Amino acid sequence: MLFTDGRYRIQAGQEVNGARIVIGKKAPAVQAAEWMSGRARSRLNLGIEAEYLTVSTRSALQKALPSRVRIGATAFMVEHLRMIKDAAELARIRKAAQLGSNLFRHVVKAIRPGVTELGVAAELEYQARKEGAEAMSFETIIASGKRSALPHGRATGARIGKGFVVCDFGVILAGYCSDMTRTLHVGEPSRAARSFYRAVLEAQQAALSVVRPGISTGEVDAVARKLLKKSGLAKYFTHSTGHGVGLEIHEAPRVAAGQKEILEPGMVITIEPGAYLPEKWGVRIEDMVAVTERGCEVLTPTSKELITI
Repeated sequence: MLFTDGRYRIQAGQEVNGARIVIGKKAPAVQAAEWMSGRARSRLNLGIEAEYLTVSTRSALQKALPSRVRIGATAFMVEHLRMIKDAAELARIRKAAQLGSNLFRHVVKAIRPGVTELGVAAELEYQARKEGAEAMSFETIIASGKRSALPHGRATGARIGKGFVVCDFGVILAGYCSDMTRTLHVGEPSRAARSFYRAVLEAQQAALSVVRPGISTGEVDAVARKLLKKSGLAKYFTHSTGHGVGLEIHEAPRVAAGQKEILEPGMVITIEPGAYLPEKWGVRIEDMVAVTERGCEVLTPTSKELITI
């Protein structure tokens, strides 16, 4: 059953399948609680998605429910069900990833010395809308110069000068997200900058090469870290190697150190190692991939050669 209010009467009728729609005047959570209260003749466990339910909504639920109904987190029950994408979902994700990849050419054209990070992000997001995107899947990251050392350096009014520019962006198309990162360089890169970029690229390619059914996400992460350790950059790799993508930009499974989740066909994950030297520079390279029966399919085919502007 879907509980909602009058604002979504038409939209719910158009979009909801496989559920009865209940339109009410109270908050949907309270409506649901009252409906359950009338049917809970004995003790009942109510599962909630703790990652998405606010504290205030949980409190409202608890207040509206009788004491015989116990609220408990589902421990990623729904998230794990969503890890394996069916053929229709994979088709939508491919289209979202392709749209995102196609936008990269606009990023390359927009980046010039003196333009602001916000200006580049605005051009990218404008083109995304023109080409059919419903929205960006997260706040666009355009991080230049010393700010490229910020893994989540969202676009600011800073003007782009010589150095690396990390460009991390994605779109939502038909409800599904895309995600990719490419790092450019403004001006002729030094030998040290090229070596730094190459080390991250080799780590990313090595991690991609082992993605297949039967391997754990922790093992994929370890491959990327091993390559960066060989280059002396392991301590500058400060985040996980990747994450699942689908209806949400961050979904299960995590591709991180120590994770035991085994990859299966139909999973869609990112592979995005990076290295970040504080107050100097940073590089991240990211692809979305779908796990196949024998390996993986790269969904973001944009070139990863170091582009200089």
